[in-house]
Amino acid sequence: MTTAGPNSAHGPLSGHDPLIITIDGPAGTGKSSVARALARRLGVDFLDTGAMYRAAAAISIDRGLGPTDPQGVADAVRRADLRFDFAKDPPELRCDGRSLMQRIRDADVTAVVSPIAAIAPLRRHMVRLQRSIAAEHPRLVTEGRDQGSVVFPDAQVKFYLDASPRVRAARRAEQLRAAGQPATEQALLDQILERDRSDSTRADGPLLCPADAIRVDTSGLLFEQVVDELERLVHARLDGRAKKNAPLAGAETA
Repeated sequence: MTTAGPNSAHGPLSGHDPLIITIDGPAGTGKSSVARALARRLGVDFLDTGAMYRAAAAISIDRGLGPTDPQGVADAVRRADLRFDFAKDPPELRCDGRSLMQRIRDADVTAVVSPIAAIAPLRRHMVRLQRSIAAEHPRLVTEGRDQGSVVFPDAQVKFYLDASPRVRAARRAEQLRAAGQPATEQALLDQILERDRSDSTRADGPLLCPADAIRVDTSGLLFEQVVDELERLVHARLDGRAKKNAPLAGAETA
């Protein structure tokens, strides 16, 4: 997605009631950037669960562990003091007081994050951790691959972002080149297809579109167009619920 200028037509949400908005979808659809921008527009917190699984991969590598030792990985991540600093924008993921924001983007982490993320006891720990974060930050936009289906099945608004694999590979190549790194679109496409296969077929928390999610194809949309559409849909969904739950004119209220 190409970035365009801000064009918010709605602005921050009113009220203080708990609100969970989930954004799921495969790799390369821009979930994290879109979720962060949407949270900022709505005036709520942002949770990057993909960063949490990348952190788990980094912790595993740095401790000499891997997917062949699933319980060891899960135990190492459970012992780590993994938490977000929500005073930063975006929230900074820290482990034992040390920032992981640069480490989780390293190539060795990217290479193993998919098999690490498929470890069942690790996913169960992450689900508990994500729910505890939501308990402390009850107005939240959260992105990942199982947020609306497993972690927050009762979320008030659910989205599923999608795009063709070739579009996602081209976007990733553009990001890497902008960062001064070499990129081959065919190699990236192969990686994305394998990641999709792995994420969709794992036993715990597989990638899927929740039945009650709003599906948005981002293939031909600019970044700001995606954020605009999600913002519009959030307001429309919440306004519709408010009207549905409003007392009838003249009705008595307790």
